[in-house]
Amino acid sequence: MTTVYFIRHATPDRSSGKAGNDAIFPLSEKGLADVPLVTAFLSDKKIDAVLSSPFKRSYDTVADFAQKAGLEIEVIHDFRERAISDAWLESSQLHSFDLNQWEDFSYKLPGGENFTETQARNIAALEDVLARYKGKNIAVGTHGTALSLIINHYDRDFGYDASMEMSKIMPWVAKLIFDGTRCIGIETGVDYAG
Repeated sequence: MTTVYFIRHATPDRSSGKAGNDAIFPLSEKGLADVPLVTAFLSDKKIDAVLSSPFKRSYDTVADFAQKAGLEIEVIHDFRERAISDAWLESSQLHSFDLNQWEDFSYKLPGGENFTETQARNIAALEDVLARYKGKNIAVGTHGTALSLIINHYDRDFGYDASMEMSKIMPWVAKLIFDGTRCIGIETGVDYAG
């Protein structure tokens, strides 16, 4: 069995967002304060490998654990968050955008990705990881929408409502257990604080 702990990043600082580069958002003060909770949660999980999206907020969420465990972080480019658009969307616009994407997996804005594309690249990356780390325990620094789509691939009941509940909690942990590439168990909202 292979166990993957997906760690949705801690709270980011989006104040630099209008610059339009979602990949460089750092963690906020609260996010930085929550990183030790992730480290503590992972400390007894016998983690063999730490992987991350290339986006700073995800990488930094698992970096403290990796350093203390003496593990290098392997950056997996295809674990990145979906591209929303060439244009910056305000928070007030994201709710209707998210709903449109969950209702129609082919919906996207110019310069963005649809859910079918995002899910396909995340699952392809995951299946490659499962082949390379068969029988291991893995921690992956990831994102809310990317993780929602990974879970949705294995459990179609995990949709818009579950994703919106997840969006309120950072960091957020999901534990997926695999036999080869077949998912045989999913625990969502794993309590990283306790």
